[in-house]
Amino acid sequence: MLRVGSKAACLACRNLVSTNMGVRFRVPLQKLHPLSRAIHHRYSSNTNPQRAPHRTAARYFTSMSRLPMRPPKPPPGSGGRGHQQQRNFWVARLAARLLKLRYILLGSAVGGGYTAKKTYDEWKDMLPDFSEYNWVIPDFVWELSEQIDLDKLAKALPEMEEIVKLLPDLDKIGENFTFIKSLLSSETSGDPPLKAADSSAAATQDSSDKQYKKSSDRERVDQLQEELLRTQLKYQRMLERLEKENKELRKVVLQKDDKGIHQRKVKKSLIDLYSEVLDILSDYDSNYNTQDHLPRVVVVGDQSAGKTSVLEMVAQARIFPRGSGEMMTRSPVKVTLSEGPHHVAMFKDSGREFDLSKEEDLAALRHEIELRMRKSVKEGQTVSTETISLSVKGPGIQRMVLVDLPGVISTVTAGMAADTKETIFSISKAYMQNPNAIILCIQDGSVDAERSIVTDLVSQMDPQGKRTIFVLTKVDLAEKNLASPSRIQQIVEGKLFPMKALGYFAVVTGRGSSSESIDSIKDYEEDFFQNSRLLRDGMLKAHQVTTKNLSLAVSDCFWKMVRESVEQQADVFKASRFNLETEWKNNYPRLRELDRNELYEKAKNEILDEVISLSQVTPLHWESILQKKLWERVSTHVIENIYLPAAQTMDSGTFNTTVDIKLKQWTDKQLPHKALEVAWETLQEEFARFMAEYRGKDQDDIFDKLKEAVKDESIKRHKWNERAMDSLRVIQHNALEDRSITDKPQWDAAISFMEETLQSRLKDTESVISDMVGPDWKQRWLNWKNRTPDQHIRNETKNELERLLKLHDDHTAYLANDEVTTVRKNLEGRGVEVDPVLIKDTWHQLYRRHFLQNALSHCNLCKRGFYYYQRHFVDSELECNDVVLFWRIQRMLVITANTLRQQLTNTEVRRLEKNVKEVLDDFGEDQERKSQLITGRRVQLAEDLKKVREIQEKLEAFIEALHKEK
Repeated sequence: MLRVGSKAACLACRNLVSTNMGVRFRVPLQKLHPLSRAIHHRYSSNTNPQRAPHRTAARYFTSMSRLPMRPPKPPPGSGGRGHQQQRNFWVARLAARLLKLRYILLGSAVGGGYTAKKTYDEWKDMLPDFSEYNWVIPDFVWELSEQIDLDKLAKALPEMEEIVKLLPDLDKIGENFTFIKSLLSSETSGDPPLKAADSSAAATQDSSDKQYKKSSDRERVDQLQEELLRTQLKYQRMLERLEKENKELRKVVLQKDDKGIHQRKVKKSLIDLYSEVLDILSDYDSNYNTQDHLPRVVVVGDQSAGKTSVLEMVAQARIFPRGSGEMMTRSPVKVTLSEGPHHVAMFKDSGREFDLSKEEDLAALRHEIELRMRKSVKEGQTVSTETISLSVKGPGIQRMVLVDLPGVISTVTAGMAADTKETIFSISKAYMQNPNAIILCIQDGSVDAERSIVTDLVSQMDPQGKRTIFVLTKVDLAEKNLASPSRIQQIVEGKLFPMKALGYFAVVTGRGSSSESIDSIKDYEEDFFQNSRLLRDGMLKAHQVTTKNLSLAVSDCFWKMVRESVEQQADVFKASRFNLETEWKNNYPRLRELDRNELYEKAKNEILDEVISLSQVTPLHWESILQKKLWERVSTHVIENIYLPAAQTMDSGTFNTTVDIKLKQWTDKQLPHKALEVAWETLQEEFARFMAEYRGKDQDDIFDKLKEAVKDESIKRHKWNERAMDSLRVIQHNALEDRSITDKPQWDAAISFMEETLQSRLKDTESVISDMVGPDWKQRWLNWKNRTPDQHIRNETKNELERLLKLHDDHTAYLANDEVTTVRKNLEGRGVEVDPVLIKDTWHQLYRRHFLQNALSHCNLCKRGFYYYQRHFVDSELECNDVVLFWRIQRMLVITANTLRQQLTNTEVRRLEKNVKEVLDDFGEDQERKSQLITGRRVQLAEDLKKVREIQEKLEAFIEALHKEK
């Protein structure tokens, strides 16, 4: 600022300076107003500045500023020239002012733009970096931004006035902080003014005044602490409200996407990809020292310490079965938590979704978990190592994978297996020994800390506490029961237990009632910590309380561990894959890598091809096999129970009557059943024959056990159509009733059939007699064999009976008692003691041979008897009723075989094929059975290769998605 009366002030009118936006203008002296030049000459001619008083200069300078803006009068004598100069002066001054205005506008624009850009950059630098939170909003939300109604979104946001109301009085808080700072500084550093005041007060006031002052200060400090706590809780409630509104908005966005706004397929979330890897690893039988070291959160704690309740608070739903004092968690439960539009739960091996917002679905989910746990526990055991995999999605749920383990016990009670305690310890150690597992150690705060078992176990697994998070539950009961609340402070500060941890948290999971909802538990937890002196007195920090802070901390720790270890695990599985592929190339260079399921599908196709081959069997082949097998099944009954009893009557009429009666009885009771049995056995044998033929055609012997099991199970399930029996009975009865042989070829075929049958029976009888009497003299000489005493007795009996049969060639089939006595006495006379039963038994075989020999002789005679039969010469000496019988039997066999063949090809083969398909489908769904039927190193190696490849691919996809999220 220029001082009036100075030389610089005198030059002010010569140098007009414009400082608007940094633009400076200098005006020459010749262009100044005449009055300004006069003032300049007056003060510039004064060589002594002190002789010009300041007041005079100020008066002139002020009067100059008040002069009206009009042209001065021309001096006398100037005339028109002066007026022209005056006009030129006004034009020059107007031009100067216009130029000045232009420069002012230009400078203002340039300077204003620069200032605005600088202010924008400063505001931008003040904003925090939100790039780390891009994962909160999915990619498709930005694509939906143009389709969301912004007016509705603006209405859903809280008003500015409401937010302002929630803000505290900053001036008041500033005063309070100033007071606290001055008070603390006076107490700690010994401020001299305060010390002086204290010394003067001690001299002038009594001790009662000092106590009153101290108490008032302390009350004010307590009041300020309470006010700060209320302010913090107010901020927290406002934050929760905004988070809730954000959750609702995200839910709306996700629901719109589910309804088909986007036609593209939504990619799996990051946590779902990671959970799939863990599911595959849980089923993988680790070989070649390949172990699962992928991170997951392992929840351990003493029984009834509140593990399940903490997990439910994190999942925001009461999803686990509950019990008072009894063991409820009987097997590990893997819970994958992720964010989604709806609060739902789903098992890994089931497609059903449980709506966690409905109480009936929650009850059904708890019941299903309990059933799965009890089903996984083997007989005689209490806990199981089988993992139950469950996923929970919902708005605002933190993403992580947790494993809830059975609670650690100190004593085995009644009803538990003897090794329950050791089994629980082994399960817990198996999960905690993973160097990348995060251990969530749950401790019951309502009981004495010295009774805890799990803390020692956790200390053994993680001595440095680098991956352990300690959680103290039931803090409300602990505060009520403990005489010294500072003990809780020692626990959460890690000073009471020998174990170390990354962080310590204190939570409240309800009042102990199983009917409490998650929202009521949250409200109760918030109210407790708001009114608890643990937080008010500074024993607990605000970030160490509530399950919400716990879930945030656990999720952060989980993802940090995942990012640090997942690539290393991917390298381990890559090396394992290389080893397995090398072993396959060396041992099975020409075979494809087919795992158990692929091998099963291959075997399934082969078996179905073999079943279809049954339909290609020719009718002639079916009928010949059926006829042969049926006669083998019924021939003994026909000869022993029909033909021989009828033929031994020695009377034509009696023979025919006996035959008709016995055939009728046989047809009604036995023959249809025997025929169906023969047909079913034939079908089985043909099926087995085709499978054996395929097995010999360079088929893989790895399927032998499976094919045998499929064949046995299919035959076991197959049942012949019972309705076919009645129709078959009628057909067989009609065939046996027919006695009319129409032509000579049929007669000759019947004689040939009879002759073949009798010769077969005669041969069998000769073999039986030979076994009874032992070797003859020729065999004794050639083979050096001797008869046994029993064979010697039977040989003597045979010789005696043969003499009797020669004397009476037409003897009946049975010996009379006196004949038996005569034979026995004759043998005793030769020194042979024989039993009457042995005599009758020997007679039966001898007479049978004698009868069959005579029947064969009669059969040869009947070869020329068709002429007499055709002309019904009943009184002829050549009666061939036995030939007619065998023709009836033979015709019945042919007709039965034809009927069974039709039923086989038209019905039973298709039904067998259907049964085989059902058996194969059932076996395909039973993994345990497939593992038993398809075995070998080749199968196991292919299985390991498939699993390792799948794990590696899933890990690589997860790592790629993880890098994109970063």
